[in-house]
Amino acid sequence: MNWRLWIILALLAGALLSGWFAWRDGDATPDADGAAGLRSDYILRDFEVVTLDSDGQESFSLRAPELHQTPGARTLELATPLFLMPDQHGSRWEVRAETGWVNEKSTLIQLRGNVVADSPMGATRPTVVRTEQLDVHPEDNRATSRAVVTITTPGTTMRGTGMEADLASKRIQLLSKVSLNNDPTRR
Repeated sequence: MNWRLWIILALLAGALLSGWFAWRDGDATPDADGAAGLRSDYILRDFEVVTLDSDGQESFSLRAPELHQTPGARTLELATPLFLMPDQHGSRWEVRAETGWVNEKSTLIQLRGNVVADSPMGATRPTVVRTEQLDVHPEDNRATSRAVVTITTPGTTMRGTGMEADLASKRIQLLSKVSLNNDPTRR
């Protein structure tokens, strides 16, 4: 046989073997749970988003330095978010936290780490709410917490464990272990 025929047969055998190995190892590539599936579908940096409710009214606005869509889900993870939540008069509560998470329908926002909620500017009774965790339900204009909550208004500081708040009517209820420090201003 000719030496060219041997080279062609060797190259053909090599191609067949490499194809067979590639086909056999193709089943071992990472799936959605593997390393390739852990990337977010999108990342936003230094952004502002306005979310509308089912009636087309503003549900909340969000500003943050970074947002990641949770891999494999339609939820969002936030770094140092600032939420602006409208009340019944069109003014906005400002709610800040170290981290945030929003469910896929934007009906639940979970804020964690040094959460501070300031009542709207110009409120007749300015209120500051501080806690380590806060769950906000924008469609219901409601917020809840199971952690220790401190509420400060001019001359009054309340502290308790657990909270239910109606953001539209500005009614806040502490659920247990409530203490009150009243320091009325003197005229």
